[in-house]
Amino acid sequence: MRLAVIDLGTNTFHLLIVESKDKEFEILYKTTIPVRLGEGRINDNVIIPAAFERGISTLRDFRKKLEEYKVDKVKATATSAIRSAENGKDFVRSVKEQVNIDIEIITGDEEAASIYKGVKLSGAIEDLTLIMDIGGGSIEFILCDTEKFIWKKSYNIGAARLMQKFFKSDPISDDDKSAITNHIQNQLNDLFQVCGAYQPQTLIGSAGAFETFAELIIRKNNETVNVAEIKVYEFNYNDYIATAQALINATHHERAMMPGMIQLRIDMIVMAVLITNYVMERLKITTLKLSTYDLKMGVLADLL
Repeated sequence: MRLAVIDLGTNTFHLLIVESKDKEFEILYKTTIPVRLGEGRINDNVIIPAAFERGISTLRDFRKKLEEYKVDKVKATATSAIRSAENGKDFVRSVKEQVNIDIEIITGDEEAASIYKGVKLSGAIEDLTLIMDIGGGSIEFILCDTEKFIWKKSYNIGAARLMQKFFKSDPISDDDKSAITNHIQNQLNDLFQVCGAYQPQTLIGSAGAFETFAELIIRKNNETVNVAEIKVYEFNYNDYIATAQALINATHHERAMMPGMIQLRIDMIVMAVLITNYVMERLKITTLKLSTYDLKMGVLADLL
């Protein structure tokens, strides 16, 4: 049977097509398109017309791929940007009418649960772990071990939201950094309480920005690793810290020139660095991993 998962994120839309047999699967096709659905007014809870049209156009292309690969079953999920937008349901309705794809708007809790299943499928979880998924609209945290999740929560402090609200300087100023850090601190009190009780020693970053961190380090160190072909990458802590500092200190142009950087993340990566650094410092975590398996792989695990 051929299955497809479509993940409609705030920044990117993902399409994954697999051939499944006896709960095993082979990836036939996958793509990520920078739709930027949260462009311009995500904090006003509105999908602007240009982003609305980009979303429809991208899903029209996805529909062609579904037909080309003769997919038997499709699961499409929408997260923060569509979930919180006043015209989010209009978008879902337009997609059904124009492209004939049914979209399920999932809650933050459902999103976190799928992220856990995806990361678990990668084999990255080896002990008590905190998973972090930095999206454009929301960030999910999951405290878990190899058997179960202990606690999970979704926060509306995604990279696009933070960037539109606070990122006004180039390179980012101390004032902007302080404003972002204070905002994060105020939002994440319950996360730090629960982690204070359990004390996880490992942070796993789910795809997205963490793939870019890995690409930057791999290119800098001339490592023979292809991020597109791996499930897990363990960071050298000192390499991560050096890369994080370079990203914070760089201008937009300097970040754009870094080998491994992609257009979509030139500025949003700064938000991801500030969040990751703050969480690791607060929780005294020095073990950082990337899981390239994320929400869409969790949705696939449910389909299988």
